[in-house]
Amino acid sequence: MSPSSPASGFVAFVGAGPGDPNLLTLRGAELLGKADLVVLDEDQYGPLLRHCREGVEVATGDLVTHAKAGRFVVRLCEGDPMLFSSVAEEVAACSAAEVDFEIVPGVPPATAVLTYAGIPPAASVPEFRVVDAAQDQDWSSHAACPGTLVIYNGIGEAVPIAKALIAGGKPDSTPVAVSSGGTTTEQYTVVSTLGRLQPDLKHAGFTEPALIVVGDAVGLRDKLSWFETKPLFGWRVLVPRTKEQSRSLSEQLVSYGAVPEEVPTISVEPPRTPQQMDRAIKGLVTGRYEWVAFTSANAVKAVREKFEEYGLDARAFAGLKVAAVGDATARALIEFGVKPDLLPSGEQSSEGLVAEWPPYDSMLDPINRVLLPRADISTDTLVAGLTELGWECDDVTAYRTVRAAPPPAPIREAIKGGGFDAVLFTSSSTVRNLVGIAGKPHNVTVIAVIGPQTASTAEEFGLRVDVMADKPSASALAAALAEYGAKQRSAALAAGETPRRPSQNRRGARRRAK
Repeated sequence: MSPSSPASGFVAFVGAGPGDPNLLTLRGAELLGKADLVVLDEDQYGPLLRHCREGVEVATGDLVTHAKAGRFVVRLCEGDPMLFSSVAEEVAACSAAEVDFEIVPGVPPATAVLTYAGIPPAASVPEFRVVDAAQDQDWSSHAACPGTLVIYNGIGEAVPIAKALIAGGKPDSTPVAVSSGGTTTEQYTVVSTLGRLQPDLKHAGFTEPALIVVGDAVGLRDKLSWFETKPLFGWRVLVPRTKEQSRSLSEQLVSYGAVPEEVPTISVEPPRTPQQMDRAIKGLVTGRYEWVAFTSANAVKAVREKFEEYGLDARAFAGLKVAAVGDATARALIEFGVKPDLLPSGEQSSEGLVAEWPPYDSMLDPINRVLLPRADISTDTLVAGLTELGWECDDVTAYRTVRAAPPPAPIREAIKGGGFDAVLFTSSSTVRNLVGIAGKPHNVTVIAVIGPQTASTAEEFGLRVDVMADKPSASALAAALAEYGAKQRSAALAAGETPRRPSQNRRGARRRAK
């Protein structure tokens, strides 16, 4: 059905999928974008609210009442609403009250969790049976299933179920997998057999939602596992940068299986006296400069905001040459509509830029002045280098960097107590500021740095540097950490040990037995 008129109200029962917010269907996302009110478990499905428009109400209560008031209601349901449905009564209530509704299927855990665990639902035998242990079951009939048996809501009775299946004729050597936290970075899978399930689950600490999978398809997990074998799977990684700076870095870490946590160590604020920037923008427009050099994305942002303040856009750069340091700075310029004319081909630093900057030539360059919009704490390296090449520089404070406020107490405790598996330091200032606002990372935490200067600062604070990027970029740093994680995992497997995250090696860390 669809809403007959805005005043009639409407309820959409949307399957939220198995846990990974990226597995929401396109139709589900579309309906969330239209919702006036969303009914959901925020702890479990809060990330899906990103699909909603600003100001959407999150509530509980009688769906019919909300719909009768003319509201567009989305009810997010676990998994697929029509598979072992927990919302059948709510759907029936809408039907009885003649409230228009729609039911949107979700990706069911029965297939998704198995796929993320590397277990093909219907491998050699094309039979796939899904049962709900919360309902009365004839386990002897399920024991006769020649294919894959998937059991919902059975973790509390896993051992009795295994015994019942053996009593029903299943060999005690039949492979079994138990997986919880499916499709999220909390996913954890234990592989066993029906006969050994009790000792293998003894210390696993499983809670619902979890799935029990019985059948020969479990034996293919060693070859097909792709999710839990990611190089940083489940690693909690501290990213001490501002949210804008860390977005792409966090996305890259997620692709390696990590759980990034962004903790700003600096706050970017306007200069105390804006007149200097006002004069610089005026000079840029009136032809005072031959070059503009950007050494950070924040500098691009500061100039862009000034442009917008004056009603200008990227066309004001016409006739100017533009230089940039670093991939992030170049991307910020391109997003602004400005393609850099000069990027260092080697080291992405002020020194690298000076090394490739052309000397001033009065025959070729009608103007000898360069605009440098930078942070208040920038060094004089670039100014000195350009001056030596014959250029005159207007070194302008475009923004100020101040130390951020301390993070919440749980984050500080995790930093000092070994709750993080790794921390990425992208500059010396991130080292100094993080230690200043939150304390030193625990000695089990892997310390990854962007280059030698940052490594030196980390060592000054008594930190052991474990990983260094092969080139000074945040992307290269994340890749280096992933390579480190992959090597640690391979070494553990070669030694016949279960791979462990660094945080699991601290004293008192909760251990799960495989």
